[in-house]
Amino acid sequence: MTGQLDLLDSTGTFDRSAEAELLRKAHAFSMEAHGSQTRESGDPYFSHPLEVANIIARMKLDNATIITALLHDTVEDTLATLDQIEDEFGEEIARLVDGVTKLSLLELPSDKTRQAENFRKLLLAMSADIRVLLVKLADRLHNMRTLEFVADSDKRQRIAHETMDIYAPLAERIGMQEMKDELEDLAFAQINAEARDSVMARLRFLRERGGDLVDRITGQLERTLADSGIDAWVSGREKRPFSIWRKMERKSVTFEQLSDVMAFRIVVHTIPECYRALGALHMAYSVIPDRFKDYISTPKPNNYRSLHSTVIGPEQQRIELQLRTWEMYEEADLGVAAHWQYKQQAGLQDGNQYRWIRELLEILDQTSTPEEFLENTKLAMFHDQVFCFSPKGDLIALPRGATPVDFAYAVHTRVGDTCVGAKINGQIVPLRTQLNNGDQIEILRSSGQTPLPTWENFVVTGKARAGVRRFVRHQRRTEYTNLGKAILEKTFRQDGKDYSDKALDGALAKFSCKNLDDLLAAVGEGVLTGRHVIEAVYPGEKKSMRRTRRMLAFMRPRAKPAKAGDPAVPIRGLIPGVAVHFATCCHPIPGDRIVGIVTTGKGVTVHTIDCETLENFADTPELWLDVSWTQDTAGSAMHVGRISAVVANEPGSLATLATVIARNVGNISNLKIASRSSDFFDIVVDIEVRDLKHFTDIVAALRASPQIQSVKRVRG
Repeated sequence: MTGQLDLLDSTGTFDRSAEAELLRKAHAFSMEAHGSQTRESGDPYFSHPLEVANIIARMKLDNATIITALLHDTVEDTLATLDQIEDEFGEEIARLVDGVTKLSLLELPSDKTRQAENFRKLLLAMSADIRVLLVKLADRLHNMRTLEFVADSDKRQRIAHETMDIYAPLAERIGMQEMKDELEDLAFAQINAEARDSVMARLRFLRERGGDLVDRITGQLERTLADSGIDAWVSGREKRPFSIWRKMERKSVTFEQLSDVMAFRIVVHTIPECYRALGALHMAYSVIPDRFKDYISTPKPNNYRSLHSTVIGPEQQRIELQLRTWEMYEEADLGVAAHWQYKQQAGLQDGNQYRWIRELLEILDQTSTPEEFLENTKLAMFHDQVFCFSPKGDLIALPRGATPVDFAYAVHTRVGDTCVGAKINGQIVPLRTQLNNGDQIEILRSSGQTPLPTWENFVVTGKARAGVRRFVRHQRRTEYTNLGKAILEKTFRQDGKDYSDKALDGALAKFSCKNLDDLLAAVGEGVLTGRHVIEAVYPGEKKSMRRTRRMLAFMRPRAKPAKAGDPAVPIRGLIPGVAVHFATCCHPIPGDRIVGIVTTGKGVTVHTIDCETLENFADTPELWLDVSWTQDTAGSAMHVGRISAVVANEPGSLATLATVIARNVGNISNLKIASRSSDFFDIVVDIEVRDLKHFTDIVAALRASPQIQSVKRVRG
């Protein structure tokens, strides 16, 4: 355990004006507060905040942050209070301690929910002051270094996964590469100890076989650079086990096939010397194609700058070279902490430095549950990236596999919401096209466009997914509310009751609904039925009367043609999977006689009146709804009609079928060959049509073709 004197010495090396007395006071306060508490390792508990403070001191942060590290556990784990800390150490330190304090365990249903909720609070705290995150990372680093002493294996696994999913990516995002690597490796030792031991064993074997190979290569690189007149400091090291394992998984290769397990850092004084050194090494050694990255001209979003190249170096070893200046070297180790004294007043306005925090805050605003926020945040903290440009030349970094929709949301949420198309390098492409490094993206927009639910199937960024889900959630809520009101109006009318919003107030408490819209949405979604609400509003009504009414409702014709003025649930503004949708068992199209079935979790499913599936709902008449097509339904959208055709097995038959459908302005959305013989084959075809008349015209035209033996509509 590092003592107080060592902490003061490390502080004094960079901050001669540090208030040593205040530091001693914080040291004594924390030690006294934690008293006789011990950690699971048996060490005094005070050893933990002291080690966290030393990690912060080595980052060369200010005095307030070091004192915060000493006090960060006192409020939760001891009798000390925030008011007491503010009185003793001032408002700034009290605010930082409040931000870093371990979050009290919440009475939430699952560990995953608790983890997500805690991370939301951490994000809000660090957005106000980045030092909160730095102390939290130092706290997690020391906890990971001592994780082996935790007796509960499930707890060790949970902490390790949380570190891998949240804290290591956060460390990388603020440029603290060394801390990120150590956190990942410590977590890897818990999550997959067998794999790590295997990698370590192979590294030891290479070390024994190669002897001082790293030192020999380092010396040769220094001589090569010196011969070119370049003054450089060179250091080499083996890559960490987790880094090696991840590359083996990503490339699907064995350890023996993965030859670049050594990395060498070459540090020079100026940026021009970086490129001169790179040229000298490329002239001396063979370069591996497609293994050069220039992060100086195009820095990573966390401001990481360096030149990366892989060569067949001294002694025919495949090695990775990382060339940077001394300033870049310090930034790569300390990240945002490297220039803390210069940037501490910049806050979240410092260019792109904190843009990612602002994006996470946007995701926080757009998500409905802690779990959804955690999922989208993990997507936002990516590793592999592509760099794309806007038409004005602005650089935007995205995760590998990103699409134009991800690009649009990265520019601005409004741009993503109104995106209708995209051009990549001047050529119009589908929105699901994956972007490549250097692509120039132009987003085509329309004020009438809204996000499509299908976008969620291919977007990869958390911001894009949160934006799509926010819109779908809003649309679903509106659809459910309108549908629920229509269902209740019908149910009240069938029972001879007058519907009014005021009459429903008494049912809100019974169903734990905060307001009327919550109740209507629950009915529209199918969580509650109209009968449930009637019984809650009129609890004294006799059950026999209710049974009589249900029998009368069942005996009434369920799907008569709609008359003018009949209340019918409107079928418009359809969104797949939301509120009102069409059954795939019978494929209803405008012109068919239809009936609606309230389906739990989906709203209303629309069937044709002769659909065989309806037999399953014969005993639940309260789920049946009289629905009809609105006058503007026909022609407003395309609907799928399914046919079964017997086609002659001869050249050109399929072409004839497709031509007839296209000539009649139909579109084949799916085609399946059900069976085939020497003379004929049976085909099932889904055709997009406007309405029943359009569908009938296509069927008639197909029947008139001599190569098509028979055509009929498929209901199942």
